[in-house]
Amino acid sequence: MRLHATAALFSAAVGAAFASSTGSASETSSAPAASASASGAKHCCGALESAGLAVQYPGGEQYEARIESYWSVAAQLRPWCLIQPQDAAEVSKAVVALKNANKTEQCQFAVRSGGHTVWPGANNIGNGVTIDLGLMNTTANFGNGTAGVGAGSRWGSVYETLAKDNLMIVGGRASSVGVGGFLLGGGNSFYSPRKGLACDNVGQYELVLGSGEIIYVNKDSYPDLFQAMKGSSNNFGIVTRFDLITFEDEKLWGGVVAYPLDTADTQLEYLENFTNKMHEDPYASIIVILNYVSAIDQVVVANAYEYTKAIEPSSPPAAFQEFLSIPGNISDSMRVTNISDLVEELEQAVGYRDAFMTVTFQNDAEVMQHAAKHFNAMVEHLNKDGGDWLTLTMFQPLPSLFSQHATARGGNVLGLDGSPENLILFMCYCGWKGADKDGMFEDAQRALIAEIAAFARSRGKDHPYVYLPYAYRDQQPLEGYGAANIDRIRAAARKYDPEGVFQSMVPGGFKITRVGAAKEEGSADAAQEAAAAAAAAAAAAAAEEERKAGGEEAERKDEL
Repeated sequence: MRLHATAALFSAAVGAAFASSTGSASETSSAPAASASASGAKHCCGALESAGLAVQYPGGEQYEARIESYWSVAAQLRPWCLIQPQDAAEVSKAVVALKNANKTEQCQFAVRSGGHTVWPGANNIGNGVTIDLGLMNTTANFGNGTAGVGAGSRWGSVYETLAKDNLMIVGGRASSVGVGGFLLGGGNSFYSPRKGLACDNVGQYELVLGSGEIIYVNKDSYPDLFQAMKGSSNNFGIVTRFDLITFEDEKLWGGVVAYPLDTADTQLEYLENFTNKMHEDPYASIIVILNYVSAIDQVVVANAYEYTKAIEPSSPPAAFQEFLSIPGNISDSMRVTNISDLVEELEQAVGYRDAFMTVTFQNDAEVMQHAAKHFNAMVEHLNKDGGDWLTLTMFQPLPSLFSQHATARGGNVLGLDGSPENLILFMCYCGWKGADKDGMFEDAQRALIAEIAAFARSRGKDHPYVYLPYAYRDQQPLEGYGAANIDRIRAAARKYDPEGVFQSMVPGGFKITRVGAAKEEGSADAAQEAAAAAAAAAAAAAAEEERKAGGEEAERKDEL
């Protein structure tokens, strides 16, 4: 891992906003130990074995490696068993086997791509089966303006593979982040000012439906589903491959510059100006980060600047001039480099229990300054009894330019196309040790998000959009997409998953059946919503049970 002076200033918190980890090849291990769930484990995992799939059980080397590779310790639940399919056909076999087994005894399952979503139950499960896509990690240049990327891939390897053909795609900003959740949740990228969000740069999805059918979803084959999949998470099936639109690779100018905290108000004023002018130079992107650095017990401002074409370093782009004119920076790692280098710079340590929470508001310096003030107050509060902990917050532009790109490519379901205003995406991250501190850290973040939302609303600067990849389990990103898009997602779910497999059998993720007003009693939607609610409750109970039973064990392992 390449470390620069600025990156060294960052605690593991900076990487926490971006990083994840994965495992390796599959193997078959010993049968599961007896437990209260032995009957369900035998029934559901046995169905997978009968389908001819290699099943991994607790105690097996590969099982343990995959569980430990979840980025957040809180997400390291222990399923009855897991499988690592190698292609869409094996995913199809698994879905059909579990659906059929579910007719006689409940067989819930989770789906994992990169394992970066932090909340328990999102991409893993305690009482059930996990379908781990980690072996589906190849990238292929199709030579027709698209590249096929396996759903278990990570962005670092994708970039390295495509660079051999001098190609680039709109992707993530850290090497180890998985492609699946990022692409299905929207995907904010260094290239978004030029190309739009990552979901708007998918040309086709290879999708396994609840029936087991494998379909190829594009603007011509399934236009309704194609649009509905752009930002709606896992409501329709399991994506096994993304065909992404490629463009010519170029060198970039980028890095991180750190500043003292007393520059924050000025930085955020300049961020308002920058966001309003992004259409003038779409090669420029920025993230303004307030990062608590435990080594010096201080919050610093750390700006990640990226310019997606090579320049002469002695002549920085005009778009960044206001920021770069601020004197007294602490460190500076700006350079001309490639995307693989930049995404490695933002990699840091794992091993914490983690939470992301987010809110969006209109581009307004006073709202951002209010957010910064209350973030600093949160740091002071948590520092009293936080122990070994990390935190940061990010301010990211969401200009109307992004939705213009989306419209040009057929639209998505995020609801941003109806907002002519430039927006700011705010995210707060905390990482801590010890399940006993979950409530303290989660409550502090919830209070911060609520305070910012209330202040933005008081100024008429609020916005309903919630960025799904940063949303915590009790946030509702789909509700912010607007009535028309909610109806679009709901209609696609009914049409392509009529049995509600991904509403009732897959409790993780943000479900369309949990959104909106109560359905008419006795309707199919009401039945699916009830099943989804029961599944969610079961998953929450399992996660809580896992926390109590295994949380301390995970913490002890982390300390060894």
